[in-house]
Amino acid sequence: MEIGLITDSLGGLSLEEALGVAQRAGLASVEIATGNWSEGPHCDLQALVGSSQARDDLLKTVADYGLRLSALCANGNQLHPVSGQQQDKVVRDTIEVAGRMGVPTVVLMSGLPGGGPDDKVPNWVTTAWPPENLAVLDYQWSQVAVPYWRDLADVARAAGVRLAVEACGGQLVHSVGTLTRLIDAVGSDVVGANLDPSHLMWMGADIPSVIRALAGSIFHVHAKDVRVNRWIADRDGLLDTTAHADTANRAWNYVTLGLGQPAGQAFWADFVYNLRSVGYDGTLNIEHEDSLVNSVEGVERSAALLRAVILAEKPDWVPANV
Repeated sequence: MEIGLITDSLGGLSLEEALGVAQRAGLASVEIATGNWSEGPHCDLQALVGSSQARDDLLKTVADYGLRLSALCANGNQLHPVSGQQQDKVVRDTIEVAGRMGVPTVVLMSGLPGGGPDDKVPNWVTTAWPPENLAVLDYQWSQVAVPYWRDLADVARAAGVRLAVEACGGQLVHSVGTLTRLIDAVGSDVVGANLDPSHLMWMGADIPSVIRALAGSIFHVHAKDVRVNRWIADRDGLLDTTAHADTANRAWNYVTLGLGQPAGQAFWADFVYNLRSVGYDGTLNIEHEDSLVNSVEGVERSAALLRAVILAEKPDWVPANV
């Protein structure tokens, strides 16, 4: 395994400054966002689409810092009933660029359609009742998501790129069950998981169980933690529409690694060991979204924690003949 960084974690810095932080922290790779929900501060997607020189320059800049480009990220809502077409273009351009640059993985979310063909806003259904919720879900999956994703999977196959889908609240794919449904419908050869445990944590999932359930389908991993404010969660539960900036009044917050899960470093050691047990030996990309911790400090603290638990070398134990 290796430790990497989503450079958007340092979105206030230039690309070179962010790469310098990653280099000093002893990281091996970076993931760069190309647009949609990200402002894309560290690349110009259209320049990358149109210019082989721009693509070569980006790869060289990353390599000059002793790093490699593990993935491109196009997180957004390409199934949005109004702006989906615009966001889909970013996704498809990102896949094209990744293929041309030899980047193996594009990270993205599933998207979330409206609840019917005339809706103007996405509709996230989280319960089976009232009965019309099931009709909404059938429309979203059967008429929108599956046809879209089958076509996108063909685009990715042609480009030689894998699509790592991040299960996240507010998206059609937000759990192991919904991710598995998408993989089964589209094809496990090209669609798998970008495992960001933080989203599943706040929804109450047991992360070792998640890892075992996704064995063989984990294409990429984000390392991000969640801290639950029990005095609020015990009163209101974990579904929370309080603004993320209002950290003191939320049921949970994204935090720097080691400041969230009660077991601290031990949780992340178990996380790494469970990943190894299901055959994952790729990158763990630090994603800093802690509004109470300086971004450089947060990345450095996260890197130090992961260095203490990472399994960097291939196993070589051979059972003795008895």
